[in-house]
Amino acid sequence: MKILITGNMGYIGPVLIEYLRNVYNNEVKILGYDSAFFGHCLTNAKSIPEHRVDIQYFGDLRKFPESILAGVDTVIHLAAISNDPMGNRFEKVTTEINSDASAEFARKAKKAGVRNFVFASSCSMYGSAEGGPRKESDKLNPLTAYAKSKVFMERELELLADENFITTCLRFSTACGMSDRLRLDLVLNDFVASAVSIGKIVVLSDGTPWRPLIHVKDMARAIDWAMNRAVEKGGNFLQINIGSDVWTYQIGDLAKAVADIIPNTEVSINKNAQPDKRSYKVDFSLFKELAPDSQPILTLEDAVMELKHGLEEMQFNNKGFRDSWFMRLKVLESHIEKGILTRELYWIK
Repeated sequence: MKILITGNMGYIGPVLIEYLRNVYNNEVKILGYDSAFFGHCLTNAKSIPEHRVDIQYFGDLRKFPESILAGVDTVIHLAAISNDPMGNRFEKVTTEINSDASAEFARKAKKAGVRNFVFASSCSMYGSAEGGPRKESDKLNPLTAYAKSKVFMERELELLADENFITTCLRFSTACGMSDRLRLDLVLNDFVASAVSIGKIVVLSDGTPWRPLIHVKDMARAIDWAMNRAVEKGGNFLQINIGSDVWTYQIGDLAKAVADIIPNTEVSINKNAQPDKRSYKVDFSLFKELAPDSQPILTLEDAVMELKHGLEEMQFNNKGFRDSWFMRLKVLESHIEKGILTRELYWIK
């Protein structure tokens, strides 16, 4: 099997590729394609994660060369402007990459004969959702450029899907856990970093929003299921929520749970803060039905302790990490300030 992973040099990619190598060894040929915006953001990595891929391509998705798709059986499309702060700061570019270029890339993949297309979508498209956990068939309410781009791409894939082009849109819960390219602009990772560096978790919202979470290793297992699923398990086109009920928390309760796991951690919640409109519970019953053997297996304690140990091995003591390169937006802004990246997010050669 020949697999192409776009955006493999981010947060999820290193974990996913290590997982695929452990499961399939050399039975698969893995290609990576990435702009390398965050390639230097290694965190406690024992080696460059890309040594596990067979070929690493560098490039912009907006200029993707069709030749790379020759002989590819499966595409795992991770490449994106990957969170709300970046989407808000670079809204036009988010539309160009996450929507327009991604849709064109999917068309190229189908034309090239790719059999399975796995898209990393997001539960953030539910936005502000009242009235119980959101099912895949429920009305969407995307509140940000990032979430809107996921809705757009899912609709494009639905139009492309047929018996020869099986598409799966994995609506992931909020990611967490250790990675060779750790992000700290994710809620649980932020809380653990705060506990480790200053012994205090500061919740910037009023703590009431609901969030489902998923460990990045369990994301890899879900991707593995998606790229091998039979058509009988969801049809030619599938939108599916990925996560579990036990990993659904209100933000304030999540902070307290982390403090319970890491001793001597205080929690501060700004009860007077404006409520975060992004609040949703998600129904994972379809995922349980179609993929009973690929359900999340890691626990919150697993994730917290793994992050804690990883940060301590890095001798992490960055009290100002929210204004550092651990935040993806800060990395892009730094590239622009140094004059090596344009404001349209093209490398200056």
